[in-house]
Amino acid sequence: MEHNKLTRNIIIGMVLGILLGSIIYSFGLSDEHPIMVYLVDGALDIGGKVFVISLKLLVVPLVFVSLACGASNLGDNASMGRIGAKTVGLYLMTTAIAITLALGVAIMVDPGQGINLTSDAQYIAKESPSLKQVIVDIFPSNPVKAMADGNMLQVIVFAILVGVAISRCGEAGQRVRGMLNDWNEVIMSMVMMLMNVAPIGVFCLLISLFAHMGFSAISDLIVYFLTVAGVLILHFLLTYGLMIRTMANLSPTTFFRHLAPVMAYAFSTSSSNATLPITLETVEKKVGVKNEIAAFTVPLGATINMDGTAIMQGVATVFIATAFNIELGLSDYIAVILTATLASIGTAGVPGVGLIMLALVLQQVGLPVEGIALIIGVDRLLDMMRTAVNVTGDATVSAIVARSEGKFDMDIFDGKTAEKNHSL
Repeated sequence: MEHNKLTRNIIIGMVLGILLGSIIYSFGLSDEHPIMVYLVDGALDIGGKVFVISLKLLVVPLVFVSLACGASNLGDNASMGRIGAKTVGLYLMTTAIAITLALGVAIMVDPGQGINLTSDAQYIAKESPSLKQVIVDIFPSNPVKAMADGNMLQVIVFAILVGVAISRCGEAGQRVRGMLNDWNEVIMSMVMMLMNVAPIGVFCLLISLFAHMGFSAISDLIVYFLTVAGVLILHFLLTYGLMIRTMANLSPTTFFRHLAPVMAYAFSTSSSNATLPITLETVEKKVGVKNEIAAFTVPLGATINMDGTAIMQGVATVFIATAFNIELGLSDYIAVILTATLASIGTAGVPGVGLIMLALVLQQVGLPVEGIALIIGVDRLLDMMRTAVNVTGDATVSAIVARSEGKFDMDIFDGKTAEKNHSL
């Protein structure tokens, strides 16, 4: 009941924020107007930023403690290797499906038809790291620095090493595991504290965004926007729904209902990392994935799973190619699929990952990178939608891996645990 109430309140906060923000935008107030200065850019902006900062505060300690606990409970290296291979394989598979679906729909819709783009548009892409550097950068030389910098791949590697070491240390390892389990409970309690104020944080974030943007940014690129949004919804319902039904043998309706608050958080923050504490708590306590699986799959997904971004890349590639009257062949589309899939891991730790990955894809097939500047106007709103898709993908893979490993609690998924507690 409390879970349903929280979901309802978050959705109310989202709707009110979007409506009131759009109404404020419709008045055409200047940035110097008192309402903008003191309310929108003042109190509401502070509330939204503090909420996101508070979520990010928990990410590193939560990932380290949960993953170290999970790795120590898995024990043998064979289990860890098998689970890791399944997880990475499924993430790459869903990303490849996402980019393929995006290209197919975009080719049929042709969102760039009739759009006259000029090469005067400017976008300077940040340099993406080489494959060699990506592999080297996964391993931390200083774990404290990795945590301070929020380098999640390095934190994940260090946490796994600590967990494996704990499982090999007998009584000493048992004592450390007990301490980490206690810390895990404390951090999860902090997550629940934040969830109680989530509707307010979501309201502040969205009213501030839409008071500045409204929906006007969409009008010039409406076909592109609707194509990306449509493929995101299609991937969400079709790919994830079928995977949950066929590979995990679970009800997609129940699964999506459990994830409603997580999707609302992701939509509001546009950040998989900021949403990570809520994703992990929900995957464990509502979906039914055991901690030793969720603690590995969810943080890894928040770092490397880019299905939503891959969809944007596929549609944007076709859009920019058509707008610049450049024809792409079958080999070019295959190159886009491979580049976008591999880049989902390769650029995971780089700021502005979505646009960097798109620049990488465009360069691979010889399209002008400056075309990115023409779609930046609607990218903020689309980013909110694709982040919601990304976190759903993290939960989907987590459920599938957990079911295959016998680390899934059907009573939690079906709500029977909550019913028992309520009857007591």
